[in-house]
Amino acid sequence: MPRPRICVLGGTGFVGRHLAARLALQDLDVKILTRLRARHRELLVLPGVSLVDANVHDPETLKHEFAGCDAVVNLVGILNERGHRGRVFDQVHVELVGKILAACVSAGVPRLLHMSALNAAVDAPSHYLRSKGEAAALVLKAQDSLHVTVFEPSVIFGPGDSFINRFAALLRMAPGVFPLACPRARFAPVYVGDVAEVFVRSLDERTSFGQRYSLCGPKVYTLRELLRYTARVMRWHRAIIGLPRSLSWMQAALMEWIPGKPFSLDNYRSLKLDSVCTENGFGHFRIEPVSLETVVPAYLGKVTP
Repeated sequence: MPRPRICVLGGTGFVGRHLAARLALQDLDVKILTRLRARHRELLVLPGVSLVDANVHDPETLKHEFAGCDAVVNLVGILNERGHRGRVFDQVHVELVGKILAACVSAGVPRLLHMSALNAAVDAPSHYLRSKGEAAALVLKAQDSLHVTVFEPSVIFGPGDSFINRFAALLRMAPGVFPLACPRARFAPVYVGDVAEVFVRSLDERTSFGQRYSLCGPKVYTLRELLRYTARVMRWHRAIIGLPRSLSWMQAALMEWIPGKPFSLDNYRSLKLDSVCTENGFGHFRIEPVSLETVVPAYLGKVTP
């Protein structure tokens, strides 16, 4: 009997690499579509994992690569765009999802797992959250044609993350004082290994069909608390100065023009909503989420001071 085949989009990213490692332990054939195959050959050491050069925005390519697959996992997403009007968010989050859904139906793929974000909604305050909300709505609307599940995590931490590691990089450059925008914004950071595990367990979980699940870690922190914790782990003495709303907006407006956009006006608008769960979807999959303090010191300690 042939092994089940899973096609992963966004499989070379932060969550994707961890998910690929988990899927490889399940005796599955895992195909990861990427434009940069040569840069991610380290994934080929995983048993059953293959990398395929592909333009995931091309409908015919998707249809071809999805043929014969038992499930598709979409992890593609961006936190910021090059422009300022939301067009790239729509292309990456909404238009791509429409192409994925059409290709799944055309290729006869029965299962789709989709990564969204906590607070994603069509009426959310930021381009990021609105586009994520529109995409999730499209996925759930397709449940008459295939078995879909949507996951909406809070911010994700773990080795190689762009969350805690970004804090560490910014704190390292701070000259003793760190002005922090939106210091009272609240998060329930979730461990990347738990997110990967919930994707794996949901593949054959029929009760998850047509559902969307919020995913949160076991503890809620303010942004100020997370910065202080990061500095404490790194043994750096930094005074974290919380900025009022007007100065937070100004900081975001200025940092939008720094290469890499470490903070943007769209990020600022997203932070108007606390990234915490009213109901944690991990319980449905019998997963006890791992705490930040259990994992972060092991990888943050490797950051060069």
